[in-house]
Amino acid sequence: MTKEKLTQKSKYTAVKITENQIVSFNQYDKIAHSFRVHDGGFVGIHYQEGKMSDEEGFKRAEKNLELKRPYPFELETGVRSRDKVETLMSDKELMDTAKKALKYLKKKYPDYTFSGGVCTNSWQAKMENSKGMDYETKDGHNTASFSFKHKDSKDISDGYFSYNVRTFKIRKFYEFVDLRMENFTKMVEMPEECIIMDQYYGYTGKLKEALDVEGLKLGTSLLTGKIGQKIFADDFSVMHNTTDKDSWMSAFWDGDGVVNKGDKIFFIKEGKVLRGYADKKIGKKYHVKTTGSAWESFSDIPTNGNCNMNLKISRKSAKELLNGRLAIIPIQANGGGFKEKGEYTMPVQIGLLTDGERILGRVPPFTISTNMFDMFGKDYIGVAKLNKLFNDKCILFKVEAGKL
Repeated sequence: MTKEKLTQKSKYTAVKITENQIVSFNQYDKIAHSFRVHDGGFVGIHYQEGKMSDEEGFKRAEKNLELKRPYPFELETGVRSRDKVETLMSDKELMDTAKKALKYLKKKYPDYTFSGGVCTNSWQAKMENSKGMDYETKDGHNTASFSFKHKDSKDISDGYFSYNVRTFKIRKFYEFVDLRMENFTKMVEMPEECIIMDQYYGYTGKLKEALDVEGLKLGTSLLTGKIGQKIFADDFSVMHNTTDKDSWMSAFWDGDGVVNKGDKIFFIKEGKVLRGYADKKIGKKYHVKTTGSAWESFSDIPTNGNCNMNLKISRKSAKELLNGRLAIIPIQANGGGFKEKGEYTMPVQIGLLTDGERILGRVPPFTISTNMFDMFGKDYIGVAKLNKLFNDKCILFKVEAGKL
């Protein structure tokens, strides 16, 4: 009989702003445990919100062995810790920052109404077992996020920006806001070639779905039969990345306790599809490599699908990748997305024209039309390194544009 314990602690503090007014100060502090007892290929689990002694927690978990939850896998071992916390604002600093941010927004942009707020979020996770595993990670960030509406607009909101950093500097936030708000009301023409520039997280959902090993094996994935084939752009690589450098509020292990060698494993490399992702259960079922992709469930056994999916980042800036061309940042885009066969359509109600470094103006509403294979294939331009317009990396790809 072996024992395993998962622990998560989180603290969230936020100042809420509605229509240019501070309206509330909220805070929560949570702790949760998952006590697990493994015996004879089965696991008993007890999920506990709030504090509980190990003695009581494991006693309840052992009783739940009678539920016969199958988990016929050896527990992992290892000792490692990671601490990505830099400087989290105190309650007073948070309120002072919210007041300064709101004062700046109201003074600099008097024709707009802002809603949102400033918050801090700290997170700590731990996984340990009786075989000697002791894994722990800590992280935290400060965020200022706002939606905004121009006084002449008939929409509920005209746009949104979010500034997320581990150490908050108010002047850096001001610079970020000014870059995003520059020329927002200046109307400009659509460029002849339509290139989208955006954070890539909202465009990889269908790709992640297609890389599920079970879908690949059952024939329901768009990538079924394409393992070993080069079907994407030369510079397009996709990986499960849990490295210290690239982590953001995430653990280096998965729900099975698996840690990949070098904290990284490629699914697609230089356009070639290498493999899909699998937890221990799916790996055993289909006789494929486990990729450290198990979701950690505190109340049940792990499930497949946990991918800290990263795209290869270019050494070039967005402006260098554009090479004299212009791109559009979708600020308000709703009502579309990926279809079953990978087609992607999206109405862009508000889009901002950029040279990769600055906002040049606002283009007329339009529609995007492309598909997963073109987006990451012949029309793929790359993922630019840190960009000040997002305070993050950003993807660039060509699309067909239509009238809205």
